[in-house]
Parts: sequence; C-alpha cells; structure tokens
Amino acid sequence: MRPELTRIEPVFVPRIWGVRSLAPLYPEKSNMSEPIGEVWLTGIDCRIVSGPFLGKTLGEAWREMKTLWRGTLLKNVDDFPILVKFIFPSDKLSIQVHPDDVYAAAHEAAAGGRGKTEMWHVISATTGAQVLVGLKPGTDKEKFLGGLAQRTLENLFEVYPVRTGDTFFVPAGTPHTIGPNMVVFEVQEYSDLTYRLYDYDRVDAQGNPRTLHVAKALEVVKFGAIKGGRVPALELSATGLKKELLAGCRYFVAERWEFSKPTELYTNAEHFNILIFLSGEGEIEAENQRVRYHQGEVWFVPACISSPKVIPGKPTTFLRAYVADMEDFKSNLLDEGFDAASIAQTIFE
Repeated sequence: MRPELTRIEPVFVPRIWGVRSLAPLYPEKSNMSEPIGEVWLTGIDCRIVSGPFLGKTLGEAWREMKTLWRGTLLKNVDDFPILVKFIFPSDKLSIQVHPDDVYAAAHEAAAGGRGKTEMWHVISATTGAQVLVGLKPGTDKEKFLGGLAQRTLENLFEVYPVRTGDTFFVPAGTPHTIGPNMVVFEVQEYSDLTYRLYDYDRVDAQGNPRTLHVAKALEVVKFGAIKGGRVPALELSATGLKKELLAGCRYFVAERWEFSKPTELYTNAEHFNILIFLSGEGEIEAENQRVRYHQGEVWFVPACISSPKVIPGKPTTFLRAYVADMEDFKSNLLDEGFDAASIAQTIFE
C-alpha cells in the first residue's frame, strides 16, 4: 500500500463549558444545539476521508500502517501516540491534574496506562483571558487542602494573562485550568486521564454535578517548583516564511508556520507529520500526488514522503505536530546556533 497524503475528519465533542459557534475556524459550525468544547483532530475515532484507508478510523488505520507511514521511531508503537485538539471554552474548565506515565501504568491500565503531558498554543484571545498553571511557591498539600475546602483554590495558583500567540507547557502532575475568552490548540500524550479537583459547583443539563477525583488527584499533584508555564517560541531559520518552534518534549513537538509563497516542508523518515491548517487554502504537492487543503483541515503526512511542497492560493498558517528523538532534536537546534539555555526554555525533558 503506497503511502499518501491523508486527510483526517475531526470529531466535535460536547462539553458543559463549550460554545455554540466555532466560527471563524469552522464557520459552518454555528448556532449549534449543544455546546462544543473540544474538537479532536487526531482522536482514534476520527475518520480517514481520503487515501487508501478511506472510511476507517485513525485507530484502525494506525494498526495497519507500516514503517513507511509511521516512521522508524514509531514502527513498534502499538497505539497512535499524540492527541491533537482545539479547545473552545465559554467558561472555566475544572481545576484538574493529569497523572504521569508511572502512576497511570500502575493505577490506570484499563484506561490505557498512559499519563498526560500537554502543551497549549493560543489561537485567539480577548481581554481578560487567563490560565492557571502550577502552584505558587510555598504551596504544600496542607495549604492546598485548605483552599479546596474553602473554595479558594484559585488563590494558590500561578495566574497567566493570555494573549493571542502565547504557548504554555503543562507537565503531568501540574494542576491547571483554562478560562474563557480564548481558543486553544492542544498537543498531548494520547491519554484522556483527567482528575478533577474542583468544578465550580456546576451541574449538567440533568442537574447532576460532574464527578470529582480528589483522592487520585492528590496522589499525582507535584508540589514544588514547576517546569512548565509560559514558553517562549524559538524562531527557526527559514527563508520566505515565519517558522516557530512552540514547544517540545519526548512525547511531541509543535511548530507554527506562516507563509504566502510555495514552501517546502522538511520531513524526516523517523516520524509522520500532522498538519492543521488555521487559515488559507491551496495545494500540497508530494511526489505523484497533489491535494487541495482548506482552513480547519487536518492532514497526515507519512514519514516516507520526502519534502512535500505547500502551494498557497491564499496566505496560509498551519500548525505542525510530530514525535521526535529529543537528543537528536536538541543537537540539531545547537547546530542551528541556538544556545543550550534558550533550548531549555522551549524543549522539556
């Protein structure tokens, strides 16, 4: 089966804190009957809508993909490795935390046994938007429990005002929440393990509160200094376009590209690439294949496809997500002239 550029159809996920219009990113998704909070772009239940895996789910297709599709780094990985999504909050998400791999493997085998480290890139934000990521210095378990009991937990968090274009890294074990007035692009380990600590006393349409997971959450919260928070982008060397490295770790790497002229996508046989088009339209040319892309679409670029070219009909911005060998990746950044201190602010262990 010859590897091809392959489009993935998103799944639109209702959430109690979601919105009823996803415009302008998805202008056809307006005046919806229920609030949509997340758009899963690489969920294993997302459908393949082009190429040899047409009609199959991404999970089914992944199991059939050979190394030429996956890349040498991922040839023996059983499950699709990264979940990419958009988040559309009209209200605060719950204050929550995610377990790391060690805890998830020991206690959550039935849910896949994988922890959840994630990053956020803010697609748009308006005045007043903010996120809470990590606890203030000196916050121990006793203070945390006191804040939880008194419903003053937010006062113990590091608060970050949010602007369009900001990026945040959120390691497993870091309590956090996302507020309203923004649209967020998220890349994470493929895991849906979330332990809610506080949900602002909300109830669903039936009047029922959502389940909290305080005991498990307290087992995984990492009190003390955090390694995440706001992350400065690294502007990568490129001619005729703006290319930024947003954040990276051993689980994923995320980049942002902006251009208005034909642009070559430098690829690597170690890994596939996921392209998410935020704006623009045009064509992707790869070997003997030429496909059209539009705003909001998600494309899987097999690892073996060498240097596909993106030919914009309109100015285009896409986000790129993939999995990389971190030692090689950091070595390449050093070769490009970045110093170790700058790399350490954007690339995490």
